[in-house]
Amino acid sequence: MTSDNHATEDEAEGGQLRASTLELFFDLVFVFTITQLTHAYTHHPGWAAFGQVVLMFGVIWWMYDGYIWLTNEVAPNSSVRRTWLLVGMFGFFVLALAVPGAFSGSGITFGLAYVLINLVHTGLFYSNGGSTVTATVVRLGICNGVSAGLVLAGGFVHGWPRYLLWALALAVQILTPYLINPSGFVIRATHFCERHGLVVIVAIGESIIAVGAGLAGRDITPGLIAMVALALTLAYVLWWAFFGFDDERGEQALDALPGVQRGRPAVLAYGYAIFALMIGIILTAAGIQMSIAHGNESVPAGAALALSGGVALYFVGQWAFRLVLGLPRPWWRLVAAVATVATAPIGVAWVAWGQLAVLVVVAYGFVIADDVVGVRHGDHSRYLPARRKN
Repeated sequence: MTSDNHATEDEAEGGQLRASTLELFFDLVFVFTITQLTHAYTHHPGWAAFGQVVLMFGVIWWMYDGYIWLTNEVAPNSSVRRTWLLVGMFGFFVLALAVPGAFSGSGITFGLAYVLINLVHTGLFYSNGGSTVTATVVRLGICNGVSAGLVLAGGFVHGWPRYLLWALALAVQILTPYLINPSGFVIRATHFCERHGLVVIVAIGESIIAVGAGLAGRDITPGLIAMVALALTLAYVLWWAFFGFDDERGEQALDALPGVQRGRPAVLAYGYAIFALMIGIILTAAGIQMSIAHGNESVPAGAALALSGGVALYFVGQWAFRLVLGLPRPWWRLVAAVATVATAPIGVAWVAWGQLAVLVVVAYGFVIADDVVGVRHGDHSRYLPARRKN
């Protein structure tokens, strides 16, 4: 079946084929969530903060991605649906407010907001989803309910039990696609991939915000302007690495699959792989903010690892994304990840701007080399049209 036939079939089923402005409005809360998580790391950079960010973003991402699956099936085309989506949006906003103190004083608020988000998601999906997804939503709602209960329970305890309960909640979410059959969900590839692409753009935008945040109260000097240019270039490299080819390729690969076979690769590529990619963006944004703050000085190991390690995680996420969807040269992103994380010692042993400059050159070099190989093999995208044959 061709892509056009898939689109006609999805439209006939009443599916949502393009992202709506309400969904873009919904994404504004996600900007705040990413900002809060970035600040949570920069406040006390290190492995403990990294673990907290992974746990918090893990449970948040599962449900945020769940709302993308929801609106892929349940278009916000009525007042009742829009109202409940706004209630869910309110839950995500409260959740984001609780992020900075989630492992200290606001754990209960975090848990209660998470329960609200789950209830709205399951209720909307069950009451408005098509007949093919109802049974699957019931099983999904049970798994999500267990996870939400663990998050809420974790909010009432302190210390290592909270870490344990939230880790168990994340484990339940990771295992859920293997406990239920995701083929029961209808995946409308155009809308589904566009929504995930927009979320990645929103997250990369946080790295731009980090540049401005790092400049607060500083004198604007030629050296500082040069470092800003490097930071913006790195943000562009992240954008191009995914949107130059992989975003479009991913949609084509998912759309080419029969409807009942899209569920599993959709979970693996746009759930698990994008999760690693997004954690990479959060760490990179934190690293940029801390690096700009140090400028012509060396940086602590936590800051250096956040910057280079964040880009490396981004490439690891892309490796998994390519691997799941059968896209070309997934191994190349793994090599790029190793090369980028190896630049971290430069910031510790030398200066922050030196690490940033070398990181930009290394990361962009691997992306460009990959593109050159692809173009020679006939690859093209909306940004790089196919070469004309003489």
